[in-house]
Amino acid sequence: MSIDLTNKTALITGASRGIGEATARHLAKLGANVVLLARSSGDIERIASEIGDNALAVAGDVARYDDIEEGFIAAIEQFGSLDILVNNAGLIEPIARLEDSDPDAWSTVVDVNLKGVYNGMRMAVPLMREQGGGVIVNISSGAATGALEGWSHYCATKAAVLSLTKCAHKESAEHGVRVVGLSPGTVATGMQTSIKDSGVNPVSQLDWDAHIPAEWVAKAIAWLTTDAAREYDGGDFSLKTEEGRRAVGLIE
Repeated sequence: MSIDLTNKTALITGASRGIGEATARHLAKLGANVVLLARSSGDIERIASEIGDNALAVAGDVARYDDIEEGFIAAIEQFGSLDILVNNAGLIEPIARLEDSDPDAWSTVVDVNLKGVYNGMRMAVPLMREQGGGVIVNISSGAATGALEGWSHYCATKAAVLSLTKCAHKESAEHGVRVVGLSPGTVATGMQTSIKDSGVNPVSQLDWDAHIPAEWVAKAIAWLTTDAAREYDGGDFSLKTEEGRRAVGLIE
């Protein structure tokens, strides 16, 4: 499968590691300009430097609308447009049952996982409509529709993001703005290390080789920007099925 993103600009949140880093590198290889947004300025500056002139690092917290706005402004000033938004930034720590959870920490997860996605879409939708179109990919999870012990913050926020995806699709599809969720399954990133260490619920018992590489998710994101993926707009595309992996080109 050949995907050409030349002259497209993508902003990726949570781009300092894991899925975000892999996505920035992959989209850049496909010709896109990439804007890496994360709180870890040193990491994204290093990654952007390794990618080259078509990459820009912008330090910011997705929970702060002003930081998201600065990222979009920087993208437009540097590259002239913003065609793809990947809402990837997310937290799962601290993992705890409801009665043991810390209210402030629980609230922080909501700020990043839910409000961070809202902030990105709030900025992207009117801009993309004015440009004549664009694609927003929200990283989702099976946790959006399935309850897991110790993950009340994560499950609740991912369910809310799925609803946001549906709402945005209903409001923006006719204006050329595509909004789609991606449920990748378990991915071999630092988040899985935290889950393993918690020892809570069956996901923590999985062996490391049960998780897919972040690069697979990056390839799925690239595929979701194409017209071949339009049937999934307004919902979640699953990378956990053979059908999904075959569509992306991960298996024959």
